[in-house]
Amino acid sequence: MDYLAQAKSLEDRLSEIRKDLHRHPELGNEEYYTSKRIEEILKDMGLDVRRMLDTALVATLHGRDTGKKVALRADMDALPVTEDTHCGFESENPGVMHACGHDIHMTSAIGAAMLLSQNKENLEGDVIFLFQPNEERSGGSKRMIAAGAVDGVGAVFGGHVSPDLPLGTVGVKYGKFYAASVVFKIRFKGRSCHGATPEKGIDALLVAAETVTKLKTLRPSSGDRCVLSTCIFNSGNVCNVIPGEAYIEGMIRTLGKEDKEEMQDKLRKTVDDVCAKYGASADVELIGTYDGVVNTDEETAVMERSARQVLGDANVVVLDQPTLVTEDFGFFVDRCTGSFCHVGAGCTESLHSPHFIPDIKAAVTASAVYACTLDNYLKKT
Repeated sequence: MDYLAQAKSLEDRLSEIRKDLHRHPELGNEEYYTSKRIEEILKDMGLDVRRMLDTALVATLHGRDTGKKVALRADMDALPVTEDTHCGFESENPGVMHACGHDIHMTSAIGAAMLLSQNKENLEGDVIFLFQPNEERSGGSKRMIAAGAVDGVGAVFGGHVSPDLPLGTVGVKYGKFYAASVVFKIRFKGRSCHGATPEKGIDALLVAAETVTKLKTLRPSSGDRCVLSTCIFNSGNVCNVIPGEAYIEGMIRTLGKEDKEEMQDKLRKTVDDVCAKYGASADVELIGTYDGVVNTDEETAVMERSARQVLGDANVVVLDQPTLVTEDFGFFVDRCTGSFCHVGAGCTESLHSPHFIPDIKAAVTASAVYACTLDNYLKKT
């Protein structure tokens, strides 16, 4: 089957779906219109659709009864961003926008379902389409996994539009791809005093400032990329009083769980050392969010081979650098196996920008590559 030619023939229909989804963006766990609309489309195509967690959808396209299952994931939620694209199908929900391309992701999964539905009698197993809520907030993938969405599934595939790749191309990445992340919240306690007599107090602002500077120098022993960003700093409210309290908040981003654990330990030690130097104390709160995406090699090879089959070698890039952006798709890979790719967006605006509006042809490309990947995975296994 020529998946790309068939996907191109669906472009007008996919464009209609994308525009509808883009006009009705919803925040995490509030995707009621979105999930209802997708459910209608999938049921009309003959898929078995199961709803869970209020807005999540698990849709099954039945192929041959081989007992094999493979899944494709698409995230559904939008961002609290006011749109400024003038695209002609702007958000009708004030202050909410599909500024991360999830409208394209959903449309791509629907497109893949359309393509595989035309060929279902030749599928060597079942294909599960996972429409996931709440990727942008606290991560809906873990809740879907806990609810049984991927029970019996061998691998989960997915992708994200990328403004860094040309339209019509796909980037695959072996191994570590997206960052693990931890939010840190640190409250320093010193002793307030008059600004004229700093020796009588313990300057919590100074302690926090030195901590921020030292945290910036921390690196994991693996030598992999890491970012430790302090993004909130609050202390003091009077110009002639040494503050007795200070507060900082930020995020650690690492590649892989091991570095994530190591960097948390280094952060704690740094805080303890600086506090001991000045006689201060600190309460440290560490909140783990995502463990990152580490693609499995065998499944990534299937995706690379399928992308080359659909697009040709010139339009497939093997990415050599991971990103420090976070993404909860990794929980699916950890539970099963799988691979996550990048798809050229046809838009150079950055993700989460009010101007970000990917080209519908990105969904055409992704639909074809996903359909071929899912088909080939079932044949391989």
